[in-house]
Formats: sequence, structure tokens, C-alpha cells
Amino acid sequence: MSTYDSAMLSEIINRVMAEIGGGETKTQDALVPVGVSNRHIHLTQEHVEILFGKGYELTPFKDLSQPGQYACKEQLTIIGPSLRPIEGVRVLGPVRKSSQVEISRTDSFVLKVKPPVRESGDIANSAPITIIGPKGVVTLKEGCIIANRHIHMSLDDAAKFGVKDGDYVTVEANGERRTTFYDVQIRANAAFRLEMHIDTDDANAAGIGNGFKVKLIK
Repeated sequence: MSTYDSAMLSEIINRVMAEIGGGETKTQDALVPVGVSNRHIHLTQEHVEILFGKGYELTPFKDLSQPGQYACKEQLTIIGPSLRPIEGVRVLGPVRKSSQVEISRTDSFVLKVKPPVRESGDIANSAPITIIGPKGVVTLKEGCIIANRHIHMSLDDAAKFGVKDGDYVTVEANGERRTTFYDVQIRANAAFRLEMHIDTDDANAAGIGNGFKVKLIK
């Protein structure tokens, strides 16, 4: 039978207890809830009226996690060079200054488009795409992107995590398929709520979903 040095055993026990007990608050504080973004569309008012008719206004359907943002009842069809349409793409509100379509890499294979990975709103020289509505069609010469991985957080959260707007961090996701996400952009604003946004490809690869907690590593 093996014998143990009592002092060494005591040290090991104390270290383990510190990790699962004393270190718990620090670990919990570093956790960020996940929001999985499916493909979606942002529209200008001009394009809303082309697609749905003159004077049309988007119809809020469900509030999103970020204040003032909402999913709309309206859904549209997108199509690319493959001529294989993807239907039922949700419009998000409110209207924006520029129209934008956010898809996953898997979607890009279906559409045969080559969207860059970008921060939302950065659409210069991005991929073209066509949007089909019940009243008209809009072809964007640029505007189709794959959204970069990012974390929305308030300024108080940013101070707590020791990061600032525009920083890039690493995130650990201990889901069904343990995954490390690199180059996750911090988007800090007084109006934001804490949530990491990834697309369906990233979520499926890691085996995680909405509400799953991931760990931010500065």
C-alpha cells in the first residue's frame, strides 16, 4: 500500500480547495454569456420601401439582447451567383444608414459569395448580394459580410475585465467540443449588455448555444 507524506497531502488539498473555493469568484466574474447570431439583414429605410412598398415601416417582433435592437416580423430571400436562394432571412431593426447582410461561412458556400470577416458596419469592398422582397429587389454592390466574433459589454464591464473598446481577447468555450476562440473583438459602450456574439458555424463547432457561459482571457 502506498504511503503519503502528510504535509504534502495537506498542501495538495489546500491548493485544490483554493481553486474550487477561493478562486470561484474570480472564475465566475470572467464568464460571458453567448448569443448565437443566425443569418440576418439590416436595411436602410430606402431599401425597406423598395422591398416592401412605399411608406412601409418594419414591424418589431422580438427584442434582442442589446438595448434598442429587435428582430422584425419581416423575412426576405437572399441570392448570390449560385442562383440558389436562401429564404426566410430575418430583418433586424431599427433601420440603418447602410444595408448589410450577415451570413455564415457555410451560407457563403451555398450562395457562392466571398464575404470578408468584418465588424458589423464595415462593409467597404465587401461581397455583393441580392435581396428579394415581396414588392421589389435590391442588389447590394457591397454589404455582405461574415461578422467577426465580438463581445458587447458596458463600460463598467470593460473596467472589470480590464479591457477597452477595440481590444481583442481570447475566449475559452468548454462545451461539448472544447474550443478556444481567438481574436474576439471587444465592443464597449455605455448602452451595451454583456454578451459574446458568434455565428452558427462557431456555435455548432464548439457545441454551444444561447446562454452558454464562456471564459474571457485577457
